[in-house]
Amino acid sequence: MKSKPTKTKTRSPKPQKSDLPGPEVHGLRELPGLLVDGYSLQLRDKDGFVGDQASQTAFRELLERWRKRRRKNGKDPLGRSHSRDLSKKELDRALQEKKASEAADVMHGAIEEFAEELAFVIQRFMRQPSWQKVQRIVVGGGFPESDVGERAILQAGAILEDMGVHVQLGRLSHNVDDGGLIGWVHLTPPAMLKKHDAILAVDIGGTNVRCGIVKTRHRKAPDFSLAKVVRREKWRHADEGPNRSDMVEHIADMLEDMVVYSERKKIRLAPFIGIGCPGLIRQDGSIARGAQNLPGDWESHAFHLPSALWRRMPMMGSGPTLVLMHNDAVVQGLSELPFMRDVQHWGVLTIGTGLGNASFTNVL
Repeated sequence: MKSKPTKTKTRSPKPQKSDLPGPEVHGLRELPGLLVDGYSLQLRDKDGFVGDQASQTAFRELLERWRKRRRKNGKDPLGRSHSRDLSKKELDRALQEKKASEAADVMHGAIEEFAEELAFVIQRFMRQPSWQKVQRIVVGGGFPESDVGERAILQAGAILEDMGVHVQLGRLSHNVDDGGLIGWVHLTPPAMLKKHDAILAVDIGGTNVRCGIVKTRHRKAPDFSLAKVVRREKWRHADEGPNRSDMVEHIADMLEDMVVYSERKKIRLAPFIGIGCPGLIRQDGSIARGAQNLPGDWESHAFHLPSALWRRMPMMGSGPTLVLMHNDAVVQGLSELPFMRDVQHWGVLTIGTGLGNASFTNVL
């Protein structure tokens, strides 16, 4: 069993506003040299939320429809398992078969149709005021890490060009599991970084929770272009079906494990925890909307995740812990900030259980 840090029974004073990075404590929209123009847009059409048509969940449902059509004429080339239960490796193997096969045909058909849906969704976003000037879109989330996802994104880019929508599509520079953690280095109060090596960050999604230690390496690269996740734990909570309270407790346990590891490795942790979470984040750290893929009611006024985690970890090192929350797509986008200085307007889409989105402007 892993040893746990001793929990103190006395609470430390909450961080004062002078310690915070700006007038908006949570969900910060203005950073030095950068504006967050918008995020968590929820566009609707007659079929519901537009973004739902371009999520990883939507791809699995689309693939299942293609397979059902094949079953009417014979054997399903991808076997008996439902499409939602097939791993990314299994889908990639079917796609990469050297010889022509029915499985590859099904995969290519589903990818092409999904690429069309993704291009349509991007076109809709580009019509919104906060997206109209976007020159480049970085695609993150779990979908792009597979060969299937990469091909779909490439095809979507070609379709957009044919539609007359001139925008560059690219992938995260980091490992997809790291982007939602690394982005927090740009949201940590600079004063907290001066005497510390690293921060703790959490990325909460509809399927997985990622928790990690991010070394800022700001002395080598002040723009944080060399920031690196040195330890990461990934929990696929969707397989266990926890309620909201269980999920919060598990996240707190993950964070405490990271503290123990840091102490053992002599990593100087800043007294800071960044939490990326789906939805629109209010300045007080509550969630206004968009957390429907998480178990339980995360939008309740009686629920405040930053406070719940702070109560478990009121002190880190020599000071009171500051716990901040922001939208997960914004945080993933911020991980790309050092590599986006050649464009003024850019955005991020995170294709996971749902479709996250954020748009940014570099202020020259």
